[in-house]
Amino acid sequence: MRALKPILALTALLALASCSSSTTWGWYVIDPRTPAGWTNIKFLIGGMGATILISVIAAALSMTIGLLVALPGLSSRWYWRLVNRVYVEFIRAIPLLPMLFWVFYGLPIIFRSMGLNIPIDPFWGAVITLALSDSAFTAEIYRAGIQSIARGQTEAAQTIGLNARQTMRYVILPQAIRRILPPLANQFIYIVKMSAFASVIGMQELTRRANELVVTEYRPLEIYTLLILEYLVLVLVISAGVRWLERRMGSDERG
Repeated sequence: MRALKPILALTALLALASCSSSTTWGWYVIDPRTPAGWTNIKFLIGGMGATILISVIAAALSMTIGLLVALPGLSSRWYWRLVNRVYVEFIRAIPLLPMLFWVFYGLPIIFRSMGLNIPIDPFWGAVITLALSDSAFTAEIYRAGIQSIARGQTEAAQTIGLNARQTMRYVILPQAIRRILPPLANQFIYIVKMSAFASVIGMQELTRRANELVVTEYRPLEIYTLLILEYLVLVLVISAGVRWLERRMGSDERG
């Protein structure tokens, strides 16, 4: 119920504002009681599918890449740890927007120089950028989670004959994932919000559609208010889902 309060408050604000006769307000552009308002609302909500799809694929890739990057950071060999540190520090230092431009405009040029004709459309440009940018943070979350598992767990696994790979897969990772689920959820929310940058390369997601509607309706306050509400709903749904998953996995158990 607590999570619904922001939605109810903002919905009430929209309802009250739509009744205002002042020329300052133009809530009629998103008033579901009118055909034009309802059409605008459907147009805006139509971008939610693209936002969700970009975020889910990017998060899956980020978690996969992050794990592959985190494992060398746990090695006893310095050169493997160096690979981890170079990747993490380099990726974390690059702002998301320049990376998006580099992936979308730069990668096709590199591919052509290699004799490959691999175009990158806005969808995959956004997915690749978000996955790479977030993977460095995810790698650090994995590393911290794995290192938080007591060394006795590894020794016990070796005692029953498990090799290093089996120990990591069946003993360490399952316990670590339970511990890192909340920060991983935070990273997923981060990806959902950062997916708005895909609008600058023409991806028809939530923010792009809001921008296009603002250009035609000239009502930025009202349209961007609804855009904020859409992101708020997405984040609250994700948060509720994560809390349910935590209860199922026992991640929210108190010591």
